[in-house]
Amino acid sequence: MESYFLDWANLLLRWLHVITAIAWVGSSFYFVFLDSSLTPPEDAKLRAGGATGELWAVHGGGFYHPVKYAVQPPQLPPRLHWFFWESYSTWLSGFALFTVSYLWNAGAYLVDKSLMDWSPAAAVVAALAFLVVFWLLYDAICRVLGTAREGLVGVLVLALVCIAAWLACHWFAGRAAFLLVGAMLATSMSANVFFVIIPGQKKVVQAIRDGRPVDPVHGQRGKQRSVHNTYFTLPVLFAMLSNHYGFLTTHPRNWLVLVVMMAAGAAIRQFFVMRHGWKLGRNGHPAGYALAGVALIVATLVWLMPQPSAAAKAAAAAPADYAAVRQVLEQRCYLCHGAQVQMKNVRLDSPLGVKQHAQAVYQQAVVAKTMPLNNATHITEEERAVIGRWFVAGARVD
Repeated sequence: MESYFLDWANLLLRWLHVITAIAWVGSSFYFVFLDSSLTPPEDAKLRAGGATGELWAVHGGGFYHPVKYAVQPPQLPPRLHWFFWESYSTWLSGFALFTVSYLWNAGAYLVDKSLMDWSPAAAVVAALAFLVVFWLLYDAICRVLGTAREGLVGVLVLALVCIAAWLACHWFAGRAAFLLVGAMLATSMSANVFFVIIPGQKKVVQAIRDGRPVDPVHGQRGKQRSVHNTYFTLPVLFAMLSNHYGFLTTHPRNWLVLVVMMAAGAAIRQFFVMRHGWKLGRNGHPAGYALAGVALIVATLVWLMPQPSAAAKAAAAAPADYAAVRQVLEQRCYLCHGAQVQMKNVRLDSPLGVKQHAQAVYQQAVVAKTMPLNNATHITEEERAVIGRWFVAGARVD
């Protein structure tokens, strides 16, 4: 019964998390586009009032004319919209989902005893420490170096991400490690909003209301963190999606796979950021960044391409009837899907059960390689090939 309610919690939290993430990423991407597409105002009154940029756009049958004041507007409007709940709700729903999916059953989902033989409680504490420690170090880098040495900030943050990815993949099960690194970056993104961007904006608003000069440093810091957030976005999304693909998370150099694919995402995001400036003649064509990102993805694809062993080729060529598949299931799958335990309400110790779940067995054991979970029962590539050939031949159980 507990598993049933956890499945519902997982489904509903995942749904909520995707909805709120769409709202956050959508608004973030829009403002990056807006900031990169602004041109000096043509109206002298706008320029005299302190406006630094404007954009005309058409959407949904109407025309929009957003105007930016880099420091402060002539006066505050009675209504001022704030963008922060998109971030907070995304993090809260994501952390709740991470708790239900991984922390609740840390012994099964976080711990891989072949990497680190520790208790579930210790693994949970270490996982939570990843979120906190990375943010503290990242925030310290930004505060110490400020906004003037952004190149050095980028190098140090990249080094920090590489170290975190290496540690996560050597301490936690592969799927959990990838997700944890993504959650680590996502936590820093939301913390940027909570601790830096919104407090800075509130100080600016209060200074305007009090009639005091506005310190531009708040805008500079907020801009820096917003830019970091936009480059974190695609790497985070990759990390969140990766746990469906065991060939990524189970690779012997999975930490390097994660870092390279995150770098590819950041490079591709750079292309989309700079293309707006290119259209306005502010910078050269950013196609090189897109090509670099695609090249990294293609290189990773070639690198991870499986090379079947002689034993695997023999297994693939041999007849794969139900008797051969049942032998694999007995050794590798009955522990969690047999008479004693039926995780996810899946039972594979009868021909009827195998026939009913044949598609899922093939998809998760052969294609995605996400099962057995963390390969706890040490299924071999040859045995996966047996299941694959049996399924392709019709998945007969008679």
